[in-house]
Amino acid sequence: MKKQTRKKIGSASLFLLIIYGGVVLYFVLFSDRLGRVEGYSTYRYNLIPFEEIRRFILYRDYVSTEAFLLNLLGNLLVFFPVGILIPLWRTKKTGSIRIMLYTFLFTLSIETMQLITRVGVFDVDDLLMNTLGGIGGWICYRIALCVYRQMYKRKVQSGKKKG
Repeated sequence: MKKQTRKKIGSASLFLLIIYGGVVLYFVLFSDRLGRVEGYSTYRYNLIPFEEIRRFILYRDYVSTEAFLLNLLGNLLVFFPVGILIPLWRTKKTGSIRIMLYTFLFTLSIETMQLITRVGVFDVDDLLMNTLGGIGGWICYRIALCVYRQMYKRKVQSGKKKG
């Protein structure tokens, strides 16, 4: 890939990453849909790993399907873009550890803002699920990159045969 094309992809990815971050922050801290208009009068947090996940699975018949899916699958899927956009943005190779760290730190900052502002709940399970979502996005990115490279390789080889 040409250096100029790579720079354009990096710039577009950074732009999308900033927009994505703003949208996530809006929904987590300000969205009426998620009940973020009024904060809690006390600090709310869960520091026990898998506690909320277990609770949602145990009481899935008592909570709405939307709440169940939003909490479990939503926390995974909403951070997929981090795992895709960061390696596209960075010109250096970005491995799974770096994606895990970036996703974890982004999630930690969101969870901390929720705790400080008393909007939402600081939840260690969200840290886990969001980080796994970032890794899932990175895995999809790596698969897409391998497919792209194979297709590019075939294109180059077929071009050599003709020439």
